[in-house]
Amino acid sequence: MKTVLITGAAGFLGSHLCDRFIKEGYKVIGMDNLITGDLKNIEHLFPLEQFEFCNHDVSNYVHVADELDYILHFASPASPIDYLKIPIQTLKVGSLGTHNLLGLAKAKNARMLIASTSEVYGDPTVHPQTEEYWGNVNPVGPRGVYDEAKRFQEAMTMAYHTYHGLETRIIRIFNTYGPRMRLNDGRVLPAFIGQALRGEDLTVFGNGKQTRSFCYVDDLVEGIYRLLHSDYTQPMNIGNPDEITIGEFAEEIIKLTGTTQKVIYQPLPVDDPMQRQPNIDKARSIIKWEPKVNRAEGLKITYEYFKSLPEQELYKKEHKEFDKYIK
Repeated sequence: MKTVLITGAAGFLGSHLCDRFIKEGYKVIGMDNLITGDLKNIEHLFPLEQFEFCNHDVSNYVHVADELDYILHFASPASPIDYLKIPIQTLKVGSLGTHNLLGLAKAKNARMLIASTSEVYGDPTVHPQTEEYWGNVNPVGPRGVYDEAKRFQEAMTMAYHTYHGLETRIIRIFNTYGPRMRLNDGRVLPAFIGQALRGEDLTVFGNGKQTRSFCYVDDLVEGIYRLLHSDYTQPMNIGNPDEITIGEFAEEIIKLTGTTQKVIYQPLPVDDPMQRQPNIDKARSIIKWEPKVNRAEGLKITYEYFKSLPEQELYKKEHKEFDKYIK
């Protein structure tokens, strides 16, 4: 039985990865400091012999007694609400945490995949975004703590690959959605659905012409799994190229939820990307991957998940002062 260490295991993406690797017959060691993760996302795995959980901050020294075949580094705040509240921890997990895990991978002779992001492209001047594009990022803006942490993470990972010969993989994740997202985490999809469920007007920032491309979580996990087991060592975009404006997306949510509320407009946040669409030519040709779940199908599943949450989750306001930074 091969063993994989998954950091950020109690988070949205990390928990789905734990499920996938358990299903594939791996022993999974999940690691999370629970700053933004939630044990309820993985509690169904606790009775399993092949699953082990460690409450630990990877920004500190990481010790794992087991032999490791793979490390998946998904520990990081990923929403504006989080990284604006804990900017130092966000920078540390992308730098110190990545360094610690790369050192562990080297010691264990394990292959390591890091979760980078489309945010490395910043507010892009190239559309759609290809992996060769270097980005347009403001390092001292409100998003800089996340964007630059991920850019450094990529550089550190590639340095370990070229200097130490470590087996590494880099995935650039575009907007992803599905069950286990936090309803009030500040990202546009759960924000819209939460507002609709509460009977509030849907808030669109700017004129609504900015675009996003939404990938269902099962598709993303499949892409991660294929990239990990491929021979490709350069960064690879994984996302759904089906682009939509935020204004159009708000109307889709209104139709989906049946709300009678209207769309209201607020000023655009600082450094908010105007366009976001992945070029996935490399994913299609190298790992034979492309998304399978269309947005209508994925949104229906996600909406049913949010409707099933306890009422206190629906009305929970985590960091209302950061609402203007919805991603």
